[in-house]
Amino acid sequence: MLSPESAAVVRATLPAVGGALDEITTRFYGTMFAEQPELLDGLFNRGNQASGEQRRALAGSIAAFAQGLLADPDSRPDALLARIAHKHAALGVTEDQYTIVHKYLFRAIGDVLGEAVTAEVAAAWDEVYWLMAGALIAQEARLYQEARVDPHEPWRRWAVVERREETDDVVSFLLRPADEGALPRARAGQYVSVRVLMPDGVHQTRQYSLSSAPGDGLRRITVKRVASAADTPEGEVSNQLYRTVRAGDELTLSAPFGDVVLEDAGTPLVLVSAGIGCTPMVGMLEHLAATGSSRPVRVLHADRTPADHALRADTRRVVEQLPAAKAEFWYEQDATEEPGSHPGLMDVEGLDLPADADVYLCGSLPFMRAVRAQLLRAGIPARSIRYEVFGPDLWLANAEG
Repeated sequence: MLSPESAAVVRATLPAVGGALDEITTRFYGTMFAEQPELLDGLFNRGNQASGEQRRALAGSIAAFAQGLLADPDSRPDALLARIAHKHAALGVTEDQYTIVHKYLFRAIGDVLGEAVTAEVAAAWDEVYWLMAGALIAQEARLYQEARVDPHEPWRRWAVVERREETDDVVSFLLRPADEGALPRARAGQYVSVRVLMPDGVHQTRQYSLSSAPGDGLRRITVKRVASAADTPEGEVSNQLYRTVRAGDELTLSAPFGDVVLEDAGTPLVLVSAGIGCTPMVGMLEHLAATGSSRPVRVLHADRTPADHALRADTRRVVEQLPAAKAEFWYEQDATEEPGSHPGLMDVEGLDLPADADVYLCGSLPFMRAVRAQLLRAGIPARSIRYEVFGPDLWLANAEG
């Protein structure tokens, strides 16, 4: 609960703080990593730092949390906090690290805003921070307990049983625990963190969805190597995995986490993806097949070409196993003549989707925003549409619906 006194101060200063958050978070990360470079070893992804995604996600999360408290001082933005808590649990974030973040964040606020940060202003925003941190610490403690994970030792070695080339840029790894112990509990739609030692001696971590049924004796992750772009370097972890990992090697994984999971229900299900966003959808399909589900399912996927469509054969195979499933694919180039194949960009508005469907989205943010708008126009309620983002969640953090 945000106190009335602090709420008044936060409301008055939110425009100034919000307008400076990008500069504040830039200074925060720069100072923190300069003084505590060990935090870059496995906890923070250098690619997200270089692209600015992590900085923007942090700024948006703080602003969104503060705005939520002002709208209802007794509330906690549950969707925002749950998403962050699962990401943190998959990285082994511990309670003491919130104190470190607090130290450098509030130093950055003071450096950027200067004399505007009076004792009263600092105390009000301090209250906001610890309300957010306290809620996250509690959620993360519960997640660790449910997963039977010690946050100080969150990693486990897994043996690579098989490497499968899916496309020119995508590879799957079939994994089993190297200690031959039981598989950790997982739910369809969840992801694991993969911790990789880079050539320069620094560990880097990335999340990958489970692309197999969580109840199988093996687990599968499917990795797309991320190429460099004009303003961002290539994906360190994805390229290291793609180039170097073979059957017989070992990988370091977290327990499965993630709040966008397939719920057991009898309502129609619509799985919508683009590119490598197909991975959690295939995991959900595999789970439905493994449990003998008769649930009505529509699988909608968009890709550049059929050759770029990872797990395409697996999708077809599982859809054929399900008694009430149908798949449709959109390809920007080289669309095939087979039933359910369409040229161009995905268009869901003419598909006559059931209004009571549960919809799951995964793909790039532009793709998901466009398709979500189509779904809303088609009569699907916003509450029925859930989505997964690979990397920092810039959509939710910036409260863009």
